[in-house]
Amino acid sequence: MLLYNITYAVSIDVHVEWMNWMKSTHIAEIMSCGLFQRHQMLRLLEMDETESITFAVQFYADSEEAYRQYTTQYDPALRLKATQKWGDQVVGFRTIMSIVQ
Repeated sequence: MLLYNITYAVSIDVHVEWMNWMKSTHIAEIMSCGLFQRHQMLRLLEMDETESITFAVQFYADSEEAYRQYTTQYDPALRLKATQKWGDQVVGFRTIMSIVQ
């Protein structure tokens, strides 16, 4: 199983609106692709929050193939929509990890 993690630095000015949009719209769009089994959203603690608040959104995929399919077929359009909506008020950093049991 793979974990696709997106860490976001969200401007304090928009963080409540952004979080509502993530929960009601963006995460639902990603999950509707049918390539991830579950997700979770976390707020990083003990971070400097004078300008931004840091969140991590994690998606679980059964295989690298499912993750690759998402990144080639769905991610470019969904990322563009997010960038058009939030501009430089939200900065994302993406990582892919293998779950070790």
